[in-house]
Amino acid sequence: MRTRDPEAKRQQLLGAALAEFAEFGMAGARVDRLARRAGISPGLVYAFHKGKAELFDAVFDHIVELTVSSVPIDADRLPEYAGRLHDGGVEHPEVMRFLTWYHLERGESAQRAVVAEAMREKVEAVAEAQRRGAVTGAMPAAQVLALVLGLAAMWHRPGEDLAALVPAERRRAVVVEAVARLVAP
Repeated sequence: MRTRDPEAKRQQLLGAALAEFAEFGMAGARVDRLARRAGISPGLVYAFHKGKAELFDAVFDHIVELTVSSVPIDADRLPEYAGRLHDGGVEHPEVMRFLTWYHLERGESAQRAVVAEAMREKVEAVAEAQRRGAVTGAMPAAQVLALVLGLAAMWHRPGEDLAALVPAERRRAVVVEAVARLVAP
């Protein structure tokens, strides 16, 4: 006898939606196609989310939650933190592609509560490391964090012709070294 597992179905849906949105963006994604990817009916998609836009946001929130839990910030070791974030982008290029679509389609106006909370906690961690002298105090904690996150993602941005100038096996080291120099007290 089969048992219903709504959480498993929800996870299947999020995985399929990530793949669909990473490939086509929100505008090009089709609910029937992503339902097929998930192995569920299109009607079940709407049982979980009101529509494609809500599902798009849910995938974004899920990525943020997974990243925060799987790559927690260690403000005393920001170079290694940036390296782990870089590794995540290498291991999950579909996530990086989805995030590109998300920012293109949602723009700066997309203020998600899950991101605001994650960023607040990270800024607090960097500020505490600055107070202890483990991280430079030459700029505000929020600016340090923005630069660290930007460096960690720099090789994953589409259209970056400079990536061809640095071998893939060297890119992580470049990120770690750049962050180390940036945050040195």
